[in-house]
Amino acid sequence: MTTTQSIVTAGADAKAMRRELRRAERGGPSMSPGRRRAARRESVAGYGFLVPWLIGFLGLTLGPMLYSLYLAFTKYNLFKDPEWVGFDNFVRMFTDDPQFMQSVQITLVYVLVGTPIKLAAALGIAMLLNYRNKGSGFFRSSFYAPSLIGASVSVAIVWRAMFSTDGPVDNSLSFFGIDLGGWVGNVALVVPMMILLAVWQFGAPMVIFLAGLKQIPQELYEAAEMDGAGPVRKFRSVTIPMLSSVIFFNLLLELINAFQIFASAYIISNGSGGPAGMTNFYTVYLYKRGFADLQMGYASAMAWVLVIVVAIIAFILFKTSTRWVHYAGENR
Repeated sequence: MTTTQSIVTAGADAKAMRRELRRAERGGPSMSPGRRRAARRESVAGYGFLVPWLIGFLGLTLGPMLYSLYLAFTKYNLFKDPEWVGFDNFVRMFTDDPQFMQSVQITLVYVLVGTPIKLAAALGIAMLLNYRNKGSGFFRSSFYAPSLIGASVSVAIVWRAMFSTDGPVDNSLSFFGIDLGGWVGNVALVVPMMILLAVWQFGAPMVIFLAGLKQIPQELYEAAEMDGAGPVRKFRSVTIPMLSSVIFFNLLLELINAFQIFASAYIISNGSGGPAGMTNFYTVYLYKRGFADLQMGYASAMAWVLVIVVAIIAFILFKTSTRWVHYAGENR
């Protein structure tokens, strides 16, 4: 039994014991002293399993979040005590910081363009791998491998070398007479390069799509074929509706991950956000404000704006999901 299962089991047993104690106090069948002692031990054990998680949550998550919320309304440079300034950080952010607005625009382009392309690539490859062909296991592992690496520093360094001037990509295009002079320093190409890096790591949503595809009953496709449906019609009328819950899950996760892009953009631009601020994504600019300019109060305000935006997007997705997400056995 895993630790999580132990916690759940202990918690359930403790609740049952407490119900029996309450029934006994209300005049129900009395519990023996041994049974009461066992109930108390079960309750203590159940809460004991939760203590490490509660300590970690309070000390490493909730506490720092509340402190950063306080700092968002202060002027703080790490060396002096925070000075309360109210909403000045937020007012300055939206009215007197052109770099902030540029970082928002670049991030939105990255999210709104890169996420659909990544999900489309993941779904397309998953559909190809769904067929039981020889060697499909090898291809699944190969396509998933980039996601295991993640947005690591080593991948960003290799990617920057590949797309820089005289890199392998630039040299290959020059062979066909296309001279771009490198993607890293090109204002028009650096964002597409970042999107291409994100799309290349489509392995995680691909595996989830593949699992969802295997749960679609083949009888639905057979019924569609009997009605004269072709591949496009079957994809639109069977695959998409039956896969809508998986699409919703992947869409939510990938949107949240896209808003948090940092390591690859920071490494590829050498921390400058260049060229011309085109890799100055929201989190990169937040980092520069907080740790380069030592404006921790302003950076905290930026972080909370990002939290609120992501929360609003998640709320909208959940509210609209009732219109397009289908679950098996659900009547509409």
